[in-house]
Amino acid sequence: MLLEFDSEQRLWRDTVREAVGKQCPATLIREIADKGGDPMPLWRTYIELGWTELTGDAAAVELAIVLEELGRATDPTPYLATMTQFAPLASEFADPAVAGTAVYDGVDAVLDADGWVLGGTAHHVLDGDRAERFAVVTKAGVFVVPAAEVQVRRSAVFDPVLHIAEVRFDGVRAGHDRRSTVDVARARQFAATGMALTIVGACRRILDLVLDHVRTRHQFGVPIGSLQAVKHKAADMHVAIERARVLAYFAALTIAEDDPRRALAASMAKAGAGECQNVVFRNGLQLFGAMGFTWENDLQFALKRAQAGELMLGGAAEHRALIAEECRATEI
Repeated sequence: MLLEFDSEQRLWRDTVREAVGKQCPATLIREIADKGGDPMPLWRTYIELGWTELTGDAAAVELAIVLEELGRATDPTPYLATMTQFAPLASEFADPAVAGTAVYDGVDAVLDADGWVLGGTAHHVLDGDRAERFAVVTKAGVFVVPAAEVQVRRSAVFDPVLHIAEVRFDGVRAGHDRRSTVDVARARQFAATGMALTIVGACRRILDLVLDHVRTRHQFGVPIGSLQAVKHKAADMHVAIERARVLAYFAALTIAEDDPRRALAASMAKAGAGECQNVVFRNGLQLFGAMGFTWENDLQFALKRAQAGELMLGGAAEHRALIAEECRATEI
């Protein structure tokens, strides 16, 4: 298993980074947060660029590169939910032009004379208020449901450009033609890896902003970045990010190569990313001082995206427990 990008992947990374810098600048995120700007034209740009066609395990590394860059930019579109939650659960229903998301809990499927009926309420669904289709996980399997058949209410969250919703299923009919046959456990691994990459990208943005700040902020006639304590905190941030980044890309590689370690790697990636954001959040906010607490500072967007990523799909503590279980099972 190669752990370095090849020439094509490096070119892809540079291409994606340049495109994201042009299409999703910090000014766009500010406009959405302050003025309620519409992020959907950006989503359509991703479709035109072909980024929504990176489905399937074989494209996991290329998709990982996109996810890291979008995490760094605090992407305001439903790309993460569509590509890492809906698509892995409903690959046979995937459409590159249609946004989707996953419902993992809260919904039951009951079989009556006319087929399956879905009922229940799912909370904290990523992009549930703007998804066009839902991949709904139940004990009876995964069902694909159009958004028009459910009731949705967006929830207020601390990340101003993140969409989280409550989705209610009230007697929704789901025939056999809407039933997916994918492995839910493998799909969850894909989702966890995607979230880890998003956190890594957000943490990279925090470090970038911190380094710019400590180079230009002066105290006692010198840049504060020249002070040893500041250097140590910035170095700790860098080390945490690189560790989390390696784990996240290793998880993407195990998916791409269908490596039997993919379940363990996904939990390692999510745990590593959660621990990373804890270090980066704390040190990044401290190095910015009082400025880091202000609405006018763009630092807030990356901080909130990293923190939100830790809270979704299981935190670091939960995934460390899964890692321990996997290791004990292997020893036995």
